[in-house]
Order: sequence, then C-alpha cells, then structure tokens
Amino acid sequence: MFGNDSLVQPSKIWYHLKNLFMNTPAKPATNPAAQNNDTPVQSAYRATLNMPDTPFPMRGDLPKREPQWVASWQKNKVYEAVRSVSKGRPSFVLHDGPPYANGDIHIGHAVNKVLKDIVVKSKNMAGFDAPYVPGWDCHGMPIEIQIEKKHGKGLAPEKTLSLARAYAEEQIAKQKADFVRLGVLGEWDNPYKTMNPRNEADELRALGTILDKGYVFRGLKPVNWCFDCGSALAEAEVEYADKTDPAIDVAFPLSFEDGPLLAAAFGLKLIPANTAAVIWTTTPWTVVSNQALNVHPEVTYALVEAGVRAFVIAADLVEANMKNWGFDDYKVLATCQGAALSRIRFMHPLAKHHEGYQRFSPVFCAEYVSVESGTGVVHSAPAYGIEDFISCKAHGMVDADIISPVMGNGVYASSEPLFAGQHIWKANPEIVAALEASGNLLKVKQYAHSYMHCWRHKTPIIYRATHQWFAGLDREVQGSTLRQTALAAIEATAFYPAWGKPRLHNMIANRPDWTLSRQRQWGVPMAFFVHNETGALHPRTPELLEQVAKLVEVGGIEAWHTLDIQDILGDEAAMYSKNRDTLDVWFDSGVTHATVLRGSHAAQHPSCQTEQADMYLEGSDQHRGWFHSSLLTGSMLQGRAPYKSLLTHGFVVDKDGKKMSKSVGNVIAPQEVITKFGADILRLWVASTDYSGELNIGDEILKRVVETYRRIRNTLKFLLANVSDFDATNDLPVDELLEIDRYALALAGSMMTDVQASYAKYEFHPVVARIQSFCAEDLGAFYLDILKDRLYTTAAGSPARRSAQTALWHITRSLLTAMAPILSFTAEEAWAFGAKDVKHTDTSVFVNTFEAPPQSADSAALIDKWEQIRAIRGDVMREIEVLRSEGKVGASLQANVAIAAHGQAFEILSSLGDELRFVMIASRVTLIYASTPDDAKIRVSASDCNKCERCWHYTDDVGSVAAHPTLCARCDSNVYGVGEVRAFA
Repeated sequence: MFGNDSLVQPSKIWYHLKNLFMNTPAKPATNPAAQNNDTPVQSAYRATLNMPDTPFPMRGDLPKREPQWVASWQKNKVYEAVRSVSKGRPSFVLHDGPPYANGDIHIGHAVNKVLKDIVVKSKNMAGFDAPYVPGWDCHGMPIEIQIEKKHGKGLAPEKTLSLARAYAEEQIAKQKADFVRLGVLGEWDNPYKTMNPRNEADELRALGTILDKGYVFRGLKPVNWCFDCGSALAEAEVEYADKTDPAIDVAFPLSFEDGPLLAAAFGLKLIPANTAAVIWTTTPWTVVSNQALNVHPEVTYALVEAGVRAFVIAADLVEANMKNWGFDDYKVLATCQGAALSRIRFMHPLAKHHEGYQRFSPVFCAEYVSVESGTGVVHSAPAYGIEDFISCKAHGMVDADIISPVMGNGVYASSEPLFAGQHIWKANPEIVAALEASGNLLKVKQYAHSYMHCWRHKTPIIYRATHQWFAGLDREVQGSTLRQTALAAIEATAFYPAWGKPRLHNMIANRPDWTLSRQRQWGVPMAFFVHNETGALHPRTPELLEQVAKLVEVGGIEAWHTLDIQDILGDEAAMYSKNRDTLDVWFDSGVTHATVLRGSHAAQHPSCQTEQADMYLEGSDQHRGWFHSSLLTGSMLQGRAPYKSLLTHGFVVDKDGKKMSKSVGNVIAPQEVITKFGADILRLWVASTDYSGELNIGDEILKRVVETYRRIRNTLKFLLANVSDFDATNDLPVDELLEIDRYALALAGSMMTDVQASYAKYEFHPVVARIQSFCAEDLGAFYLDILKDRLYTTAAGSPARRSAQTALWHITRSLLTAMAPILSFTAEEAWAFGAKDVKHTDTSVFVNTFEAPPQSADSAALIDKWEQIRAIRGDVMREIEVLRSEGKVGASLQANVAIAAHGQAFEILSSLGDELRFVMIASRVTLIYASTPDDAKIRVSASDCNKCERCWHYTDDVGSVAAHPTLCARCDSNVYGVGEVRAFA
C-alpha cells in the first residue's frame, strides 16, 4: 500500500534508497508503553474516544433467544405483514410437498423445510409475492396401522376413521411446532391437510374428471402387493433389500403330442423321447402357477443331448449350463430360432406328481427374455409377473384363465394341490422337494439377490394379480396417451439440478399403469357404485360422484361409509354395491395442485388459477413419489405438469457418507442440534452444503459451521456498535463520503449482486461463502481494521466519522437482508438493534427487499484502484509480522514503513497523501519512487517516537502542545480544536 509522510521525487531516488533500505538496526522505542502495543493504556482521555457500544450480544445464545423471536413473529404477525407488503408484486408459488402426519420430524424433514423457507424468503426479498402454505399428507396405511396396533383390528370403519383423524391431528401439532421452531415463516394457522373435508371432496371431483376423460379403468393385473399391509403398493412404496432364495433349474417335459412339432422346429425327423425345456428361477413358489414358457424370437436355441435326456436352452448358454448340471459329455443335436418354437407345448414339471398340475405350458415369444444368464427360457406365471402377464394376455389368455392361488396374506388357497394353506415363503422348500421327487429338478442352490420390500414393514413383497382400478399410461385420450403427455411436460420443466430430468423421464417412460386403488379404510374412497352382476360402473357415475362429494365436503369421508345407497340410487339400490376401495395416498398428495392451489387455498395462490406453481421442492426420492404422482395427475387434469420447475435435494448422511441408522447410532436429530446450537446453526449448515448431492453432517462439521457463524456475528456486532449514535440526520450523500468508504460500499454492492444472483439460481452454498468472505476479508481483515482509528479518534459528529458511519449503516442493511433468508433469527435480532428507530421504522427485516447500498459514479474505478492497494498492503502486513515475530514491535502502529513503488503503484499510493499511514495501520509511511520494478521494495522498522496516549500512534509530535504532553497534535485537534480532516481513509 502506499501512504507517506513525505512524497519523494525520482531525482532523489538514490539517496532515499540508501537511507531507507540499508540494513540498519532499529532504535528502541523511548515510550515504555511501546514495548507492548496490544495492551490498552489506562488513559484519562478514554472518555474522549468514540468507543463502540451496542446491546447486541457477542454470544448468540441461540437456543435461548430464538424461541423469543418465534413468539414475537407470531404475536406481531410477521408472515401476514410480509404478505401485505408483497401484494401486487409478481407472483412466485412454491407448493409445499406434504410430509406424512406420523412421527417426529427427522433431519431430512429439517433440510427440506429450511430449503423451502430460504427459497420463499429470498423470493419475497427479491421483490416477489411468495406465499407459503404448509401442508400435511394425512390418509394412508401407516396411520391405520398405528390405530390397529393400539386398538386392535376389526374396528368399525367409523371408529377407525375417527381414531385416525385424531391421531393425524396430534402428529401434525408436534411436527408443526418443530417446523416453526426452525424459523420457517408460513401460514401455520391455516395449513392444508389432505384429510380436510373440502380437500377430500375436491379429490373425489378430480377422480371424476379423469374417469370421465377415459383414463381410469378396472382390470386384473399384477401389482405390488404387501402381505403385511394387505394391500397393493405404489411404486414409490417399494424399496430394495438383499434376500436369499433357492435358485432352481427346472425341466419342463415336452408334451408327447407336440414331439413332431419340436422335431420340425429343429429340422429333425425324430427327437429324444425324454426332451424338456429348462428354466431358471429364484421364486420356486411361482412355479406352481406356471402357465407358459417364454423364449426370445430372435435368439438361437439348441437341442442338447446329455445322458438320458435332451434339453432345450439358448445356444449361447449351453456350455455354462451343462457344466452347472454336471454333464461332462453332451452333444448339440440341432439349433433353431426362438420364433420356430412358438406355441409348442411342454408339460408342467409337477404334472406326473399330482393330477392337479396336469396342464400344458405353451411357448410364447417375448422380447423381454434375456440370455445374459439362466437358460434363455423363462417360466411364465401371469398372476405373479408383469412381463408374464403381458405376454400371456398378448397370446390370447383371458382374465378367467389366469391361475392366482396366493391370497392377500401370502397363503396358498385351499384349492391349491399339495401346498394349500402354506405361506409361500415357507412353501419354497416343499416345492423344491416336490420338483426333485418328480425328477425335474436339475439344480438348486441358495442365491442372494436384491429383492422388492415394503418400505413400511421392510418385508418382501410380490407381484400379485388382483382386480384393481388403474390410470392407464398408454390409453389414448384426446389424441395422446398419458405417458406421452407426461413426457412432454417433463421437457417443459426446469430442473435444479439438471440430473433430475433424465431420472424422472426414465421413470415415466418405463413405468406400468398406475394402480389407483387400495384395500384400506383410512383414505379417500373411490366412491363408485358397481353393478352386482356385471361389475360395471353406474352409467351416471360422474353425476353420482359429485353428489357424494357434496356430502363429503360437509361430513368428511365418513359420509361415504354411513351413506345408505338407497338415498342415492333409489329403486336401483338393489342392483348396485358401494365400491370399498380407497384411493392411493399418492393420489391424495399428487392432486393437491387441484384440491389446494385451485381449491381450499386458492385465495392464497391466485396465479395458480391460470398458471402452474413455480416450484416443487423435495428430496430425490420424490422422483418416484410426489413429483411423479403430481405430474401424472396434472397431465390427466390439465394436460401439463402442475409445476414449472423441480428442485431436488439429496439425503442426509453422516460425516463419513454412511446412511443414518438408529442401530448404527449415527442418527442426528434436528431437535438435538437446535437444543445444543440453535436453529440458525442448523439453517446455516443446510445452506452451506451443496444440496444437489448427499448432505454430510456430524459433530465436527457442525463445529465448523459454528465458527463460521461466530465470524459473521462478530462482524455484525462491530457494525451495530459503531452506528449506535447514528440517525437519519447524520446520513451523508454518497458522493461526499471518503474514498475508502465509497470503495466499501462498492464492495458491498458487488456482494449483494453476487448473493442475489445465487439466490435466483437456488444455489445457497455460494451465498454463504460470499457473505463469509465479505465479512472476514473485505470487512474484518481490511475495511473495518482500517476504519477503527477514524471511528474511535475523530470527533463524534465530524464529517470523517459520519462518512464512515454512513457507509457502515448501508453495509449493515445490505448484509442483514442478504443473510436473512438463511440466518433468519440472527438477522432479525440484529435488525431490531441496528435498524429500528434509526432511519426505518419497520419491525422486521423480512418486510424489506434486498437492499443494495448506494453507489458512487466512480465505484468501478475505486474497486480497481483499491484492489491494488490491498495487494500492496498485504505485503506490508507480512513485513510487519516478521518484526513482530522477532519481538521488535508490538502492534503495527509501532512500525515505520518505507515503500519504494514503481509506475502506477506509486501513482495510486501517492494519491492518498499522508492518509496512506492509516491504510497501512502504521504510525509513519514514507513513499518514494522506484525507477524500475526491480527497485520496488518495502522496509519496516520500529519507531523511536513516543506513543500518543489517546490514539496509540507513534509520532514525533507527541507533546508538541504543552498543555497536553501525552497527546499527538492530531488528537489535540480532535479533542480541543477543530478536528482533523480526512479525504481518503
């Protein structure tokens, strides 16, 4: 940096280089206090200093103070105030994905709600009208299971519904308290709940709309089925876990009648008498329901003779299977394409073991068959496999032909030969034994693999063919299918981060029809009247649904259960029955864009009557869940997605990247973090973590977050303490401010530009990093460090001090608005101490928009100039530190600095005149011109002058005024005279 007591011209360069840069020892300071400048001197002049003062505490004590702010926000209706000042602005709607009303919130809930709060607050402060209506998902199996555990099964529907509704309300109250404690502002006194009668009624109306459009049908199809739930499951309710099953290779003997057909397929006159097609499966329990065999039409198959038998398997898999089955000597008799085997019949492998299995298994060609493993021949049980079902139906099988002996509890029906009454998992060994006894078991071994499990019970599930209500993905409605409409909607959606787009696209592209129905009580009923003989819906179903919806709107879903069918159908009542299925709970939440945004809370979201919600924000699992179901319902109801953008965050893991588990003991509850550190620390952790991937949390990580918070809070305390005597009458126009103050405002303006740009892109960790670097580097390590002398030593009302306070005031406003969406409690606390009754009378930081500080016309030039000064200052600070480490100086004010600068550096430093010493925080700075870059040097030495008792500068004019022998001339003027004049620093 360049500051000087004397500006030296180039003609005198040699003389000054000799005197300033010769390696001469520094003289000891004559003032004893100079030996330790870090210790303040008890001075009679202390009262003349402008010492900083603020009630804003250094210690955050967040766990104690934050609840007081929560109460204040509620008492003062801060959310309502924000809504009031935002009225008439451009709208931004973030629709809340409802957490399920069961259990305490976990760290993932906290991440989700904090991110939503940051988005909503930042949008309001960016000049939008951004309401936030929180919601809860209330119906569904988990709550019903809780009721069954506590009160037993077999309760009357009305009793179950009453208990479930009360339980959901209790859970909502607990979760709401935790969400509010996180500092989330919203319409907490009027949230949406999917169990509210108005929402239940509008859900029935939505069902009626998609039924009337032609999307809904009833049919027999394999669906995900949980024995413990006793119900079909949605795709999002399925997870995968390891399971070990018996893997078996089973021979299906050739039907005697079809021997000539098989010979012809292979181009042979005769084939061995004991020929069989071989399959490999890890689900022996499905073999009893086998009804066909599948081969790929374009794969080459071989007829292989081995021992006394011949086998039909894929040609590429012959060697591996012969070795696996123990045949060292074998011969390939012939080969053919899979298409040649079509419709050739084999026998069920238990046909000779029990007459109940004496049936054919015809070969059907299917594209899904793979030859990567197994035998290339797939056994098909259409009741228990989606591909199996599709293949069998495509080859002419009707619903009545499908064999489905497994009941809803996982037990074989009494009509099943050999295995009646046995649970399928326990029957596996029995089936293997029966196959071995029949002579058709070639191999069995235990096989570990990833298998479908219920996400609630963590137990294995199956595909099971049942009659259910479906939303057809490939049924054409008004010229396009639901799948096509949904895929087109994905293309029109913005994704944050971008990887969410292909993820959701692939799920929609490959998913089966949506199973809408569930076999439970606590849910919105599929309020259909079904003909007792034909199973057909009543011809006036849309009209009847509206009648039921009106009843539900008053009495809730209980009205359906107590409804007398005759009151609706009159004389037709005897011909019809009430459908007992309930809607998939994902339909409940998936249709809230209609039931909430355009329904119960339409007044809060007027833009959503014609537009989509601007954003849905959830965890990455919701590509299978709420994002998914909302997309499908929006596509059916409106022909588009209900959202313009999707923001996805990852899961929370421990510090080592491991999934959190109670059994492992690495779970961190948000309540514990709040109790120990405060909600703002949790919010700061969320914001400072890149949410697009996994979010790591642990004790050490939180400690680092606390340190970041302390640095920011310390900065706020300094700012507030130095504007405590500043009011509207003291504000100076920006062009009258000192140069370094204008530069500081330019830095704050740059910070605000960067912060607002990051908020607009929903990237919050750069916001934290930018605020932190602004506080630590731009302010703490530079501007505020330099500013202390002027703030403390110049006259209280002098232009020099008021210039600094004006800059600090605007910087404080900017910093608090920048950090408010993240550090909400701290920003509000600081706002109350530093903004209230100064220039603005608003009672909350959140009713303000982002406030960029005023800028001077030369802001850009100042940034360029002062960045160069800061670089040189850094070099000076390093040289002073060397002397400090050697014990030659204490504080930097004890140092004299000599700078030889070249070219533009000299011009920049010399422009500051004598005020260069304030920038370098040195008592004397001598600047000379270096004729070449190589001559540019910095020399630091200890001052031999006395120390001013008041400002602690070491100058040769200390005692120059006889009446005040311990003061320097500058301090004498500031205390007793007209005061010093500053222009730059």
